[in-house]
Order: sequence, then C-alpha cells, then structure tokens
Amino acid sequence: MECRIGCAACCVIISISSPIPGMPEGKPAGIRCIQLTDDNKCKLFGKPERPAVCLSLKPSLEMCGMECTHAYSYLEALEKSTKPG
Repeated sequence: MECRIGCAACCVIISISSPIPGMPEGKPAGIRCIQLTDDNKCKLFGKPERPAVCLSLKPSLEMCGMECTHAYSYLEALEKSTKPG
C-alpha cells in the first residue's frame, strides 16, 4: 500500500522519542510534526535525518483504512494502548 499523500496521521498522532530537526526532544503524541508542510507532506521524506520510527512505519490497509479519519482513529488507539505507565 502507498502512503496517502496529505493524510499525515502518523506525523500528528504518534509520539516520536528520537530527535527531529527542529524538535530536539522528539515529538509528543497529538502534536503536529514541525517537518510537515502546509499541505501535509514530510520535508524529511527520503533524507537521512528522518527518524527511524518514521522509516519503519509502513502504510497498511489495517492502519490506514480507506480514508484519513480511519488512520487517525487507529493510530490514536495504538498510541493510547502503548503509552508507558
């Protein structure tokens, strides 16, 4: 499955614990990544600065569904269920 251009659910919903250019402490869950453009495209796509979690998260029908709202709901539930303590 190809990433749905302009969705950006994974760039908003999930937390990223590793540094991101412009976000040296990482990115909290629910906060828009500073590397997203106004039309929800990643400025780091294909660059070595892109965090490992972003590289490893692959789009799938289960996660992304048929529309962005599904992806946001799915990732929010995943983030909540894996949040430490």
